[in-house]
Amino acid sequence: MNKNSGATLRPMTIEDYPQVFALWQSIEGFAIRSIDDSHDGVKRFLARNPGLSVVAEIDGELVGTILCGSDGRTGYFYHVCVERHHRNRGIGTEMAKYCVEALKSDGVNKISLIAFKQNHLGNSFWQSTGWSPREDVNVYDLVLNDENRIKRNS
Repeated sequence: MNKNSGATLRPMTIEDYPQVFALWQSIEGFAIRSIDDSHDGVKRFLARNPGLSVVAEIDGELVGTILCGSDGRTGYFYHVCVERHHRNRGIGTEMAKYCVEALKSDGVNKISLIAFKQNHLGNSFWQSTGWSPREDVNVYDLVLNDENRIKRNS
């Protein structure tokens, strides 16, 4: 347990999925893909990136997540979130550090993430913890499966 936040961090497992998904659905403005973020999609992601993703718990309650993966060259953070009532305690910072160390141990030298432009809270967090927005690249998506729809929480 971290003395600052009171959270316990551990690797995410597929057994966490019901609580993880419930947390994702509780986050305002959060976007979930119908296939990628399904049980099977997350199971596949975790199997390809063993030990890199993290959950934070307080008193047995799952309060934070980062899906973390790598292509062997660049690490990626997805679905970084902390339950609203547990924010501003350092949990997000602790989880990010956990994943950074896991990626370093795996030989990865840089990490990328996407924060929606309208996610002011997330953008402020990343910039305050030393991350820099890139102005020199555009991000493009090519959806290969039309069934993989995005649903945004209101």
